[in-house]
Amino acid sequence: MFQDKGRILVIALIALATPSWAAYKLQERYNWNQLDFAFPNARLKEQALASGDYVPQNGLPVGVEHFGSRLFVTVPRWRDGIPATLTYINMDRTLTGSPELIPYPDWRSNTAGDCANSITTAYRIKVDECGRLWVLDTGTVGIGNTTTNPCPYAVNVFDLTTDTRIRRYELPAVETNPNTFIANIAVDIGKSCDDAFAYFSDELGYGLIAYSWELNKSWRFSAHSYFFPDPLRGDFNVAGINFQWGEEGIFGMSLSPIRSDGFRTLYFSPLASHRQFAVSTRVLRDETRTEDSYHDFVALDERGPNAHTTARVMSDDGIELFNLIDQNAVGCWHSSMPYSPQFHGIVDRDDVGLVFPADVKIDENKDVWVLSDRMPVFLLSDLDYSDINFRIYTAPLATLIENTVCDLRNNAYGPPNAVSIPKQPALPIGPPSYTKQYRPALPQKPQTSWVSSPPPPPPSRTYLPAASSGNVVSSISVSSNAVGPAGVEVPKAYIFNQHNGINYETSGPHLFPTHQPVQAGAPEGLKTYVNSRQSGWWHHQHQG
Repeated sequence: MFQDKGRILVIALIALATPSWAAYKLQERYNWNQLDFAFPNARLKEQALASGDYVPQNGLPVGVEHFGSRLFVTVPRWRDGIPATLTYINMDRTLTGSPELIPYPDWRSNTAGDCANSITTAYRIKVDECGRLWVLDTGTVGIGNTTTNPCPYAVNVFDLTTDTRIRRYELPAVETNPNTFIANIAVDIGKSCDDAFAYFSDELGYGLIAYSWELNKSWRFSAHSYFFPDPLRGDFNVAGINFQWGEEGIFGMSLSPIRSDGFRTLYFSPLASHRQFAVSTRVLRDETRTEDSYHDFVALDERGPNAHTTARVMSDDGIELFNLIDQNAVGCWHSSMPYSPQFHGIVDRDDVGLVFPADVKIDENKDVWVLSDRMPVFLLSDLDYSDINFRIYTAPLATLIENTVCDLRNNAYGPPNAVSIPKQPALPIGPPSYTKQYRPALPQKPQTSWVSSPPPPPPSRTYLPAASSGNVVSSISVSSNAVGPAGVEVPKAYIFNQHNGINYETSGPHLFPTHQPVQAGAPEGLKTYVNSRQSGWWHHQHQG
């Protein structure tokens, strides 16, 4: 009897200690079994259903973006019966639930095949700080062998204050090829709203296209092997389905904050890869560098096993979030740290709700939005439309990174993080002059929580060191050269990777308070960092 009670107690303690991987930081805001659209009236909806212009089971949301009271959702026309590709949710009208998707800016602008006036298929979209919505219309209908191209690729930009299209630019045929497939976009705002560039990753055509708003002109970078897939990383396992996406090249992109030289760093990864690459936007903004910039691109470490990613975004203080589609999770990396697995964290994970977290965004209020859509099940198997298939989550960025290796907020801060890549000609001495006008931050809605008492944070994930074709030597020197609040020293770290020539320059916080002991199980890199902080210097060499 006592043995039985003891066994029950042990089982209960194990249950309490076992982490629940259900998402608890990300709060589920919207969900759908199948997508619904806001038709002008019930009669037109019935007609669309009868004619096949609307087939509810054929819609899959792939992109999300937030601005003000609107949450934008894109639905590509992969199958018949998609009445609108660029849509939004009126968040003032529908706070939660399964709302109808409203075509943006209207129904007419979502007419497939009306090339000059409408958008045929949109994937991921981006709102810039000037209140503009950037949408690349792929002009395609279908997917894979069913794809047709009734319209050319075209950049569409909307003014969100007037809901009107203010720019349409067709990509010249010379900048695409028969294999071109572009799903991702990154928008780079420089000195002013006119000093704007957009970057498009050609996933299957293996190129990177830069577009200048001011010049209304684009150019293509193709001469780089970093745009290609890794032949060893083409095998995927999601939702119990094993499949091969071995041809998927350059895909997800993120942009760093503006560095001291006036430019940003563009980070990108091929989809069939576990590695991230980087290049200065100083190179991408220069049309003359398209065929002469190979050595300006740099390779970073691998993220670790099971680390395919399709979407990434970086905050204005250098925190990168990225989806981990093999792990049903969202990861993070603080860009003041080396790009190696021990400095990557998991901000949330859910083996039901986050099956294929297709898109990740950070809005003007530093709220994170994550869309999950079970894409491999949709494409390769059959969705159960009696179940919830599509979800949109949200949480403050600060909440997500809390208690992860990316959480550097509870220490003294110096100037904003900057990332610089050498080998560029020197700029004139002195900081760049900026006249950029930012829109005021919109009032933040109260955070709604559907979890009364969230479970404790999951344990830190550990990865085996990634294999490398050569030695990667990183050295970090830390010197305390500034004083923060209450006399707390602010270290200035310089991290130079001698293998790839990338230099991280940051004035950032301590990872741990000085003289604080390191807990057992902490990554060796962190132990070394803390021990060295007590003496004021750290030189760390990392092989592989």
